[in-house]
Amino acid sequence: EEKIAGRAVLIAGQPGTGKTAIAMGMAKALGEDTPFTMLAGSEIFSLEMSKTEALTQAFRRSIGIRIREEAEIIEGEVVEIEIERPANGQAATFGKMTLKTTEMETMYDLGQKMIETIQKEGIAAGDIITIDKSSGKISLLGRSFARSRDYDAMGPQTRFVQCPEGELQKRKEVVHTVNLHEIDVINSRQQGFLALFAGDTGEIKSEVREQIDAKVAEWREEGKADIVPGVLFIDEVHMLDIECFSFLNRALEADSSPIVIMATNRGITNIRGTDYKSPHGIPLDLLDRMLIISTQPYSQREIRKIIDIRAE
Repeated sequence: EEKIAGRAVLIAGQPGTGKTAIAMGMAKALGEDTPFTMLAGSEIFSLEMSKTEALTQAFRRSIGIRIREEAEIIEGEVVEIEIERPANGQAATFGKMTLKTTEMETMYDLGQKMIETIQKEGIAAGDIITIDKSSGKISLLGRSFARSRDYDAMGPQTRFVQCPEGELQKRKEVVHTVNLHEIDVINSRQQGFLALFAGDTGEIKSEVREQIDAKVAEWREEGKADIVPGVLFIDEVHMLDIECFSFLNRALEADSSPIVIMATNRGITNIRGTDYKSPHGIPLDLLDRMLIISTQPYSQREIRKIIDIRAE
């Protein structure tokens, strides 16, 4: 409910007791809107970036932002499309399209870009479409019920929808969900969005992150955005060293940190990077903050049930 941040859970148990399976089940149960990041303890030790940078990126990936914006759209049924094609075979530069709702009908002039989009989408009379006025994006919603008898046979992808009611031009609230890491990468360099797809993010300066945090806080105050704390799952947490644990201690205290779930199959073992022994290889100050859940080996009946489910 966005009220609790900085909670940590440790799932401890011997190998094969379903610790990672619990995490996968949680990822599915949370749905698409809540960010879920899965990380293995050994993934953090890479040559390209520091350990703390890798952990920071994992934390930022697990914090989602729901951004609301009002968009002006035109929604209606296409009555007819007229496109004037020049005799010399060049691309059409002028056209007209008539759209209607149950109450009104309007004719729109089309420019070259719109004509290309309409031809690409394969829009014909009888289709119900929405046009985003700010970006010019056309979305095909389906065909009108009034035209359902036009053809004897239709493909399975054909959807029939009612003719829209009321005004042609409407204001609609659009919600985008992104995570903080995506915003960081896009703002970290000029061609940031390309780095997002290539995965070549590198280290991101702390100044960039501070500016983004300030902007997000501003959006929250204005009511434009909501923060959605997600879940960060760190498997094999005993592979982290003492510096990573001290970073986790601080990161968990941030006001918008995700819920961190860790899994380990070690008992009392050395904390990596020191000579001290500790339960699960985790320093005691971090252990005290965690809710520890122990997993037990499956009984024969449970194993049989799992095999039954898998074999279906």
